[in-house]
Amino acid sequence: MEGVVSMFFVLSKLLWFLVQPLVVILLILAAGLLASAFSFTRLGLALSGCALAMLAIVILSPLGLLMMGALENRVPRPELPQNVAGIIVLGGSIDTRIARTREEPEMNDAGDRLTATMALARRYPQARVVFTGGSAAVFEDDIPESGPAGEIFLSLGLAPERLMLEEESRNTYENAVFTRRIVEPQPGEVWLLVTSAFHMPRSIGCFRQAGFDVVPFPVDYRTPAGSAIWRPSAASIRNVEKVHFAIREYIGLFAYWMTGRTDALFPSA
Repeated sequence: MEGVVSMFFVLSKLLWFLVQPLVVILLILAAGLLASAFSFTRLGLALSGCALAMLAIVILSPLGLLMMGALENRVPRPELPQNVAGIIVLGGSIDTRIARTREEPEMNDAGDRLTATMALARRYPQARVVFTGGSAAVFEDDIPESGPAGEIFLSLGLAPERLMLEEESRNTYENAVFTRRIVEPQPGEVWLLVTSAFHMPRSIGCFRQAGFDVVPFPVDYRTPAGSAIWRPSAASIRNVEKVHFAIREYIGLFAYWMTGRTDALFPSA
């Protein structure tokens, strides 16, 4: 079983590297140039034109906003309960390469996961705080996210006795399984789950599949509400980023559903 889990982890990372939007566009463009070089002029022009059209759509259109917005709106933020036993925050908010090489904890664009968790920890002073996140590296040795995350929590004033760090998980399903194992939730307890809004559907599906009923608390929104979602960013790289993360999440949802790691194809609250 462990070998199957490891194979799934490695294959998922390799597959994602090959199907990233910009990688796909570059592969199509390279195929077009190669076809032209071997005198398949029409095919070469068609492939090159297709690659350039795809690039224009990804960079200039609201495609990424619309794709990401569907994910972020799937699980709305609920009204907070009066009492909470614990707060679980998923990894993905630490730049481990910077933290490892500079020996300094560094948050990435998903840093809202940590800051929102600290705000919740102050609102619920008796609640335990669990950070779950190991190393997701495949091609190089890396440190688990839990170390730098723990440093950040403690530096922001969280009492050490309230903090639990899970450092073995490498993906969202393992976050759910390993966290349930160390937390051992009791009947009647309320646990909040904190992660980025676009990642919440897959996360809530994994925790349900692992038998851990949690209350979703999405943070780190990447898209505006209302009609503003149709206006792409003037910073074109932001539009590319949204397509990138949305496609990864949709592929993850499908793969997790096919392998029984989530309770639905597109989980909701």
